[in-house]
Amino acid sequence: MKVIKSAVLLFLLVISAGCDENTLYKAYEDIEDGLWYVNKKYTFQFEVTDASQPYNLYYLVRNAQQYPYYNLYLTREMKGPDGKTVFSRLDEMYLSDQTTGKPRGSGLGDLFDHKFVFQRNFLFPGPGKYTITLTQSMRQNPLPYIMGVGLSVERTPVAVP
Repeated sequence: MKVIKSAVLLFLLVISAGCDENTLYKAYEDIEDGLWYVNKKYTFQFEVTDASQPYNLYYLVRNAQQYPYYNLYLTREMKGPDGKTVFSRLDEMYLSDQTTGKPRGSGLGDLFDHKFVFQRNFLFPGPGKYTITLTQSMRQNPLPYIMGVGLSVERTPVAVP
């Protein structure tokens, strides 16, 4: 019985240690069969209650080692609570070294996870629900071996003097 209680306690400690109090929102979508079609959009919706706080916004990308390119172009569009576009932009990320082909990101087997910042110290125009839509903007359709995509919105850590 002590062993079970100890195991449950250890499990709860590990879970609570993995929680980041600075994370406002984090979501991830698996891409069916690892084939991302140009017309497939992934939408993430979150609520901002404190618009005076700066945030860092990140892309989360998972790819298989067989991904045929070193880079990935994503288009992002953010809409505010009023439905108007806050920003829209095309971004390029490097999933592997373009010279050596060595995968970047953290890997387990042939899968690699990446976290790319696309906005630093961003101040939302006001409180409310925001929507970010991601689409792939590569020339290949479907784009193979992209296994998932996501979004993380994190409060910018306050510097301690």
